[in-house]
Amino acid sequence: MDAARPVKGRGAPAHGSKTSPDRAKPAPEEATVDFGRRRVSPEEKSARVAEVFRTVAERYDAMNDLMSGGLHRVLKRIAVDSTGLRPGQRALDLAGGTGDLSRLLAPVVGPAGAVVLCDVNASMLAVGRDRVIDAGLANVETVRADAEALPFAAESFDGVVIAFGLRNLTDKERGLREIHRVLRPGGSAVVLEFSTARDPWIARASGAWQSLWPLLGRVVTGDAAPYRYLVESIAVHPERAVLATMMEDAGFVDVSADGLLGGVVALHRGRK
Repeated sequence: MDAARPVKGRGAPAHGSKTSPDRAKPAPEEATVDFGRRRVSPEEKSARVAEVFRTVAERYDAMNDLMSGGLHRVLKRIAVDSTGLRPGQRALDLAGGTGDLSRLLAPVVGPAGAVVLCDVNASMLAVGRDRVIDAGLANVETVRADAEALPFAAESFDGVVIAFGLRNLTDKERGLREIHRVLRPGGSAVVLEFSTARDPWIARASGAWQSLWPLLGRVVTGDAAPYRYLVESIAVHPERAVLATMMEDAGFVDVSADGLLGGVVALHRGRK
């Protein structure tokens, strides 16, 4: 629920009423952020998102395959192809989790290039690191870091990809500015994220399928809560035109926004 707004002009409490000094006052709306459909403090969102991904890390890819019918793998390959990266260049897989994009990026940049798999969640990153090692990819490095405060120098990467991770950031605008900062001039940022289908029939069908995800999550992972959050976070994520404007405000040029799967997913691309 939205945090209550302060009411102006209200007088002192009625005679005999008491206000507990220990009772936490609701944060003003401008000091809160979305966590699904609820408004919470930035600190609480960070903690809750961390817990969501901690609980699903081991079965994350299996659930993605189930929820998308395997199409998330095709979408991520499209995102990697959209970066325009070449052999010898340096790529950042941001909010990369289990490393499926890193494993796609590694052969693109080749042995002379480098990929950094970056995620703030230790559980997800541990799974990603193990899978990179199992794949024998010597040009992939793992770094645990917050996407809103990246520990990399300015102009460190030729391309940045963030797939289905932007909506989990506490401050999306700050995250986009950080992506812009670490990109080299001429470098590309690619954002693959859920969106809102403009066709009402597709939107209804997508919504009906997504409503089943918490049940699937309970069956596969034993916990429905992370997938309730997933469905809610999709519903409140900015639609593609708004996100394109956010990227432009962060400094990107030549921003494009293309709907995929009938607009259920959007691919955004911007250049520094």
